Amino acid sequence: MSNPFQPLLQPGRIGQLEIRNRIFMSPMGSNFAETDGTCGERIQAYYEERAKGGAGLLTMGVCSVAFPHGTGEPYQVGVSRDDFIPGLSQVAARVHRHGAKIAMQLQHGGKTAALDRAQGRELWVPSMPKMVKNDMMSAITQDELKNFIGIGPHPVRIRVMDHADIAQMIEYFAAAALRAKQAGFDAVELHGAHTYILAGFLSAYSNQREDEYGGPLENRARLLLETLRAVKARVGADFPVWIRLDGEELHTPGGITLADAMATAKMCEAAGADAISVSAYATLTSGVVFTEAPIPQKPGAYMSNAAAIKGVLNIPVITAGRIEPEVAAKAIAQGEMDFVAMARKMLADPEIPIKLIQNRPQDIRPCIYCYACVSEIFVNRRVKCAVNAQTGHEFEHPITPAVMPKHVVIVGGGPAGMEAARVAAIRGHKVTLLERSDRLGGTLFFAGLAYPENGKLLDYLVEQVKNLPIEVKLSAQVSKTSVAALKPAVIVVATGAKRQAPAIAGAEQQHVWSGDELRRLMTGDRADEVAKAKLNLAERAMFKAGGMLKVTDSAEALQSLSKLWMPLGKKVVIVGGGLVGLELAEFLLARGRDVTVLEPSDKAGRELSIVRRWRVLDVVKSHGTLHLKAQVQEITANHVVWQDAEGVTQQTPANSVVLAIGAEADDTVAIELADCGVPLHRIGDCAGVNYIEGAMHEGHRAGRTV
Repeated sequence: MSNPFQPLLQPGRIGQLEIRNRIFMSPMGSNFAETDGTCGERIQAYYEERAKGGAGLLTMGVCSVAFPHGTGEPYQVGVSRDDFIPGLSQVAARVHRHGAKIAMQLQHGGKTAALDRAQGRELWVPSMPKMVKNDMMSAITQDELKNFIGIGPHPVRIRVMDHADIAQMIEYFAAAALRAKQAGFDAVELHGAHTYILAGFLSAYSNQREDEYGGPLENRARLLLETLRAVKARVGADFPVWIRLDGEELHTPGGITLADAMATAKMCEAAGADAISVSAYATLTSGVVFTEAPIPQKPGAYMSNAAAIKGVLNIPVITAGRIEPEVAAKAIAQGEMDFVAMARKMLADPEIPIKLIQNRPQDIRPCIYCYACVSEIFVNRRVKCAVNAQTGHEFEHPITPAVMPKHVVIVGGGPAGMEAARVAAIRGHKVTLLERSDRLGGTLFFAGLAYPENGKLLDYLVEQVKNLPIEVKLSAQVSKTSVAALKPAVIVVATGAKRQAPAIAGAEQQHVWSGDELRRLMTGDRADEVAKAKLNLAERAMFKAGGMLKVTDSAEALQSLSKLWMPLGKKVVIVGGGLVGLELAEFLLARGRDVTVLEPSDKAGRELSIVRRWRVLDVVKSHGTLHLKAQVQEITANHVVWQDAEGVTQQTPANSVVLAIGAEADDTVAIELADCGVPLHRIGDCAGVNYIEGAMHEGHRAGRTV
């Protein structure tokens, strides 16, 4: 059977550099360097893991050419002095050990050098930056604000670059490029995008100069082209150098257009660039804009721009922006791009290339686009991955064979239980997985309805459990006696959370749903009990006629069916604006409901990562209603009665009410099994409500350590 990903797997070339396939790891700030900018074991192991995974080329992101000047992260890689070379050499050597190539992205933050701003250093800019008003900080909690990027005790200092500064900047890049070559890197990328210094000069929005570096595009591109020529002169004509460009600047009046990007790319090619890497940026007029560019939610966000740029060039084009492998393979085959660059996907699964080579796409751990990774940058922490507990911890959390294989009994088939079972089985343990309902997934199944990307994680986990030597017992009646009969050496309890109805007058009415009731009905977990209690005869008939219980093995099928039928009225009030409440609101708004969210605290979505929170809040505020500091007093037959922040009583019409508050660990089973006489571990929401990320990380830890 032919491999549909074959166009991705063919060798490629940039300049004189031969690359084993067309899959790149995108440059991405990771905060994995040491505090002094050197490359220690953490970042070395991180890149080596992606090289082992089969990528053709890795690009080490945002390497600071003037460290610490021009930096935006507290653990950013430095390449401004020769003493950085030994650590960088180790990275290159470990990547080369596995047949991959590695490029270094050279960067100076310019006006967005947040660490300069926080520590009182001058921000180097082409001209005085414009003030941009946005509401990004309104969603940030006090705890996050304490560590938020760019905040410090010093006044902001701006330096409009003079000609001597420009000459110095060119020298920074040229000297850094030579160090990259001396360290054994195979190429360099000049970061000419995302408002960093080279892009700042390129953009007519941020470059208001009146000398030869401002005005028409040919002048605005002068710094980039002079830098490119200086770098090529320093490293030699045969050493590949390419440019990352914004295909456009969104929400930026007078900013970079696609026509500008095409013209700039042609000038770069004429000046000796060996390739062009296409990205995009958006002026952050609001937090949600960040999910348009540079970290897009939209699949294939920059592909059309990349295809247009490729159409005017003879050199290769690299494209990023949430591109699925099958889409990339087709685009390469059709000549719309030459290489695909992946960042978030490579955090979630470093082995994507190997799995595509072996035509095993079902075994790729999916990115769920929750933005947990990049959100860490905003609060000066190291990048993490919600679904891959090893990201950034490759050097300290390897999966190793069990010294003495044991019988591990895992109670609960949600994400924590399945991940624990997967890792324990890989290590050689005998694993029995017990699940109360007739399917695996637990709360993750319902999460996959509210946010479809979560459904892909469920599919992956189910596939792994199915194909590993794991004994799965569904509809299992778990008790001390039944578990003891299995003679486990270790018990892992992953029974999730429970959401009890809060003490609100009227909460017992038929049109009022707890989160658990709605989850059980929509996922088939003892759904008949819920249907009998909450639906009238006509609704029960529709429920059964619609075959809800028959299609719920497929989150995708239920997604489609839920657009036609849902057990909720037109006007829905959700009590609780945390992760569950907001994602449910997003889900219901997409299905035509009028949704009001009542959150008792002053901030909504605290459990969501910052960037994902911006996006969900935008959806809810744009298409529904969100009230903060809302204290619910009573639920009547047709209204929810609540008090606002001023103590004024309000009434919101409601045909249906969903209670999305009151989540707490469900440790009932753990308590019952505690005296079975063997070690017992509580993980996931059973140990404390931590949602998907907590479930995956704790499941991995349990599987790795039992």
